[in-house]
Amino acid sequence: MEFFGHIIDGAEVTSLDHATMADIDPFTQEQWAEIALGGKDDADRAVAAARKAFDEGPWPRMGYEKRQKLIHKLADLMEANAEELALADTRDMGKPVTQALHDVARSVWNFRFFADHARLSMNDTYPMDSGHHAYSRLDPAGVVVAISPWNFPLMMATWKVAPALAWGNTVVLKPAEDTPTSATILGRLAIEAGFPPGVLNVVHGYGPDSVGSALTSNPDVDRITFTGESGTGKIISAAAAQNLIPVSLELGGKGANLVFDDADIDNAVHWAIEAIFRNAGQVCLAGSRLYVQRGIYDEFIERYKAAAEKLVIGDPKDAATQFSPALASQEHWTKVQSFLTPEALAGGRLVTGGLGDGWGVQPTIVVDAPAEARVVREEIFGPVVVATPFDTEEEAVALANNTRYGLNAMVFTENLHRAHRVSAKLRAGTVWVNCFFIRDLRAPFGGVGESGVGREGGNFSREFFTEPKAVVMQIDMG
Repeated sequence: MEFFGHIIDGAEVTSLDHATMADIDPFTQEQWAEIALGGKDDADRAVAAARKAFDEGPWPRMGYEKRQKLIHKLADLMEANAEELALADTRDMGKPVTQALHDVARSVWNFRFFADHARLSMNDTYPMDSGHHAYSRLDPAGVVVAISPWNFPLMMATWKVAPALAWGNTVVLKPAEDTPTSATILGRLAIEAGFPPGVLNVVHGYGPDSVGSALTSNPDVDRITFTGESGTGKIISAAAAQNLIPVSLELGGKGANLVFDDADIDNAVHWAIEAIFRNAGQVCLAGSRLYVQRGIYDEFIERYKAAAEKLVIGDPKDAATQFSPALASQEHWTKVQSFLTPEALAGGRLVTGGLGDGWGVQPTIVVDAPAEARVVREEIFGPVVVATPFDTEEEAVALANNTRYGLNAMVFTENLHRAHRVSAKLRAGTVWVNCFFIRDLRAPFGGVGESGVGREGGNFSREFFTEPKAVVMQIDMG
């Protein structure tokens, strides 16, 4: 059985007390790896290593070009070890391996993009009266704590780590305790790539009263970036406030998918399937509320149901599998299945799907659920979509915005004016028109309401992971 340790100060190490935890494959429900189980002392030594590397080490001082080369070398190693990284995420959370390989490719791109973005970014100059000159500097912020979720273990970790490193910060990464192994592999590859000790640290463990709380309350930390559940985000924000540490929070979602009667139905069905059944719906961006204009509602649901039932369900390690029969953990399965009770449905009915074997929930479509039903209001984070008809554009926008979340939305229409008009009215951080999950890493990513605080991506990541400084000079003009 393989052991995965912490990565601290340039080496893979055990916990100080040698504690470990089992890593369970949700498909087999059997242990497949042993993980170092950290505590407060392990978190503190990781922060201390990152602090020393930032204050005394070469990383913040080596310049953009040298960092760029090292980060690209890490990306090269990730590509060379793509199957190992993908299989780690598949075994940890049941993600189909073809999707995990896609995540590795996206993770590699995260590193390459931000390495190049930092190298090519320009600072501002400010015209002043004769005799003075002003310009800006974007210096690294310091020690970054990155806390990543279990649904996209590698991809979301690299989304945080890559820009932080590219701008000269040092990092302590805490992966979710259920999906720890790809983070250790990433740390091993960073050592192999030649990263200086303490630049990228990985600490495994739990959140409350453990590694998570120790990291978010440590006064030697300069930035905290977190992706996960909204309630946890509030706790982290409160802890960070005690030391006035800036936070970036990408939290929960209850994405609305609006399909108008002039939409390309084949395209809309395809993306509606992807938006809720990819990764078994364990996606903060999931299109879990489907609103279809009444004139095409019956036809759409019929075709949508047929497409859902055609998904290939099987062993996630099989390249042919499109949908994993097991959710990421027993705890999470217990939560998701609670949304399929009569009380949660509140009169809604299933047209397909329901509970599967073991920790499984099948691709599930719910209709006729009232707007106040729990299945409509709360984030499920599973393969369950609620479909509702609407009549007018104004009604569709009102339904979409009737949520405490605001991470993303989708609009399907062939009317250009409507596409722009509705996108402007939707209260969401990202709006996809006639597609889903397509990203430009220069664009802002984040949410409003209980979906988060702040934005990351491109210059938005640059602003968060740096300390902008104004320099004003008097010049002897002669």
